[in-house]
Amino acid sequence: MIDFFERSHFLDYEVLRPLSHIRAHWELSSGYDGCHFEIEEDSFAKELGELIDELEETSIPARYHDNEDRLAEYVREKFKQEINKVGNRWVGNDYRIILQDAGILDIDEKNLVQSAKGRIVAAQKRNQNHYDDMEPGHRKMLGVILTLILFHRADNA
Repeated sequence: MIDFFERSHFLDYEVLRPLSHIRAHWELSSGYDGCHFEIEEDSFAKELGELIDELEETSIPARYHDNEDRLAEYVREKFKQEINKVGNRWVGNDYRIILQDAGILDIDEKNLVQSAKGRIVAAQKRNQNHYDDMEPGHRKMLGVILTLILFHRADNA
């Protein structure tokens, strides 16, 4: 799994920079002593490395969209948001905001982690074997999901 993310030009910018208001050091450097990334104070590098390890061990979901749909359903039911699924897309609010709101209810970020794993496997099935090689829209959505996982875990730390 680390090979999918290592030496990425986009990973830190798309996943950690949006969290720079929480922890200022968002740029990643290669790690050493068994760490995927260099651990710096006021950084999510350690947590991102741990998340990558978790993704390695996470089972592959049958359909990662089911996990995301479950999250959107939470938002519709619990927050009474007027969102609906039209075809394969949720409408009524920005999809990133829907997932962000749902993360509050996603115990241990289980659905977000499953969604991330599914998106990675889907990319690999299309011979996109590195984060930077993913189709840009799918890469950015995976980045949003990874950011949300780290955000919600930081909130609980």
